[in-house]
Amino acid sequence: MEGLKIKTNVVYEHLLDNHKKILVEQGGTRSGKTYNIILWIIFEYCTNNTGKIITVCRKTFPSLRATVLRDFMGILKEHNIYNENFHNRSNSEYSLFGNLVEFISLDQPQKIRGRKRDLLFINEANELYFEDWQQLLFRTQDKIILDFNPSDEYHWIYDKVITRDDCAFFKTTYLDNPFVEDSIIAEIERLKDTDEQYWQVYGLGERTASRSTIFKYIETTEIPVDASLIAYGMDFGYTNDPTTLVSVYTLGHSLYIKEHLYRTQMTTSDINTFLKEEKLLNNPIYADSAEPRLINELRRMGHNIFPSVKGKDSVNAGIDLLKRYKIHILSGSHNAIAEFRNYKWKEDKAGMLVNIPEDKHNHIIDPCRYATYSILSRPNFGRYTIS
Repeated sequence: MEGLKIKTNVVYEHLLDNHKKILVEQGGTRSGKTYNIILWIIFEYCTNNTGKIITVCRKTFPSLRATVLRDFMGILKEHNIYNENFHNRSNSEYSLFGNLVEFISLDQPQKIRGRKRDLLFINEANELYFEDWQQLLFRTQDKIILDFNPSDEYHWIYDKVITRDDCAFFKTTYLDNPFVEDSIIAEIERLKDTDEQYWQVYGLGERTASRSTIFKYIETTEIPVDASLIAYGMDFGYTNDPTTLVSVYTLGHSLYIKEHLYRTQMTTSDINTFLKEEKLLNNPIYADSAEPRLINELRRMGHNIFPSVKGKDSVNAGIDLLKRYKIHILSGSHNAIAEFRNYKWKEDKAGMLVNIPEDKHNHIIDPCRYATYSILSRPNFGRYTIS
C-alpha cells in the first residue's frame, strides 16, 4: 500500500490520533463521517493488522447494504484492491489483508450474539436500542466507532457512552469535508432559511429540541404511596423489538409510570418465568390485542392478562388519554424515558406535522396506552389535535 494516495478529512485524523476504546462521530449531513471511517478501517487498521475480525453494523440489512457496504466495496474497487475470490457474498464478508470484515445488522441476532470481534463500527448508531449496544460492546475486544446524525435530542449515546472516560467525542459538519460539491453546500445552507430544525441537525450537526415531540414528562424518584395502580401494560416483541412491561399509577391528574421489562429474544416460557418472579399473578395486565395466541398461553399459565381495549383510531385515542394527565416517569426507567423523549408526530413531504405518530420509540408507549385506555377510557372522548 506504500505510495497510495487517498483523500481524507478530519474524521480520518480523529481515528489516527485517538487511542481511546470508543470513538463517537456526531455530525451533519455530508461531513464525510462514514466514508472516512471506512477509509481508516481499510488503509490503517487492516493494513497494519492481520488475523483481526472487523464488524460493521447497522440496524437493518437493507440500510447497511445501500450505504456503508456499498462505500466499502466502492473504495476497494476504486483503489484496485477488490478481489472476487476474497468476497463471500452469501455471508456479506470480505477477507482483507488477512483480516475478516463482516457486515451484519440487528435483524441477524445470531450474529450480534455470536463470536467476538476486535473492531466494531456502528453506522447510524442512534438507530439501535441500548440493549443492542450492550450486546455488541460485550463482544468487542479492541476498539468501537460510532457515527450518527443527531436526529434525537435525547439518546442513550449521550447518557451512557460519551460520558465514559474511555470515550472520545467529535462533531463535524459539511464544512469539515473539502470534497463536498458547491451545489450540495448550497442546498445544505438553504436550510438556514427553510427549516431551522433541519439546519441545526443536518447543517450544524447539533442536537435540538423537536417540534414534533408528542409528550412532556417529569422524572420522579418514587411513586407516591397514595397513588393507585391502574394496571400493567405489556407489548410483545422478539428479534428486533423488545417485549416490554410497565405499571401505571394514578393520583389526581397525574400518571406515574414504572418500567419493569425491556428485553428481546423472550419466549412465552421466558415471559411466564419473569411474571412469576415479579409476583404479578394477581395483577391485571393489558397486552397487545393483536397477539391473542400469546395472551391465551399466558392466561393458561395462570396470569391475569387480557387483550387491550381498542376503539376507533385507538393509537390517537390512547395518546389523547395520556395527554390529559401530567406524566411522571420513575428515574430508573431508562428506556421509558428515552421513548417519551423521542416519540414524535410524522411530518409530510412539506415538513408539516400530521396527526399520526411515527412507528418507532413506542415499545413502552404502547403498553402505557394499553393499560390506561383499557381502564380509564370513556365514551365520546376528545381526539387530540396538533396545535
